[in-house]
Amino acid sequence: MLEGQEATSLQLYPLPSLGDVGSFVVRLVEGLKGQTWASDWTEELRQADRQKEQAFREKGLMPVAQHLNPVRVLQLVEETLPDNSILVVDGGDFVGTAAHLVQPRGPLCWLDPGAFGTLGVGAGFALGAKLCRPDAEVWCLFGDGAFGYNLIEFDTFVRHKIPVIALIGNDAGWTQISREQVPSLGSNVACGLAYTDYHRAAMGLGAQGLLLTREKEDQVVEVLRDAQQQCRGGHPVVVNILIGRTDFRDGSIAV
Repeated sequence: MLEGQEATSLQLYPLPSLGDVGSFVVRLVEGLKGQTWASDWTEELRQADRQKEQAFREKGLMPVAQHLNPVRVLQLVEETLPDNSILVVDGGDFVGTAAHLVQPRGPLCWLDPGAFGTLGVGAGFALGAKLCRPDAEVWCLFGDGAFGYNLIEFDTFVRHKIPVIALIGNDAGWTQISREQVPSLGSNVACGLAYTDYHRAAMGLGAQGLLLTREKEDQVVEVLRDAQQQCRGGHPVVVNILIGRTDFRDGSIAV
């Protein structure tokens, strides 16, 4: 690395990095100190971010055929999350949308199924996160499909008095799969679910259950605050959020 030289004068070569990713990035930042970059390039990036954020705001205001707009719900989640929160995400479409709209509050504060999309890890991750960081608020974002792998673990949370907050984006389907399957095969077979009362199922296990519907569209933050208060009182909470479908992730690929 040539310190102090203009970025435009550097020749770039593809080099493999072998070792810990975090340590490599720290060393890379140190090595880039003193470098200068074309101001128009950084402004171009900022402008692209501003345009993207404006597009997201517009998506959040668009009406959906039924229930709540998931984009708007997640924007309100982003505004509500405290600085000491750990995000655990487990699901497809709802979680893929959240990845654009909900920001981790710090390093190691976003836990997801990884590159292979191994659904069902959410409750286990939440259990480990809360035990390791008991002072943190652990928020779990589930798709309704993925929650089917996680529901019974609320019995564990209740018995061991481990308070976490679960938000279920319930659009009654495996939407990430359906988005590709229907155009390709002309069938939604095995991708259709129901607007199941997951909050009631959680209550049957001893957890607190809340329901968010279009009728409570102006109370989303209030319900989220209620979930926080119950969680801080020592109760695991499930918020069943009935959402409609948007074109926010049209063109995305499920692997």
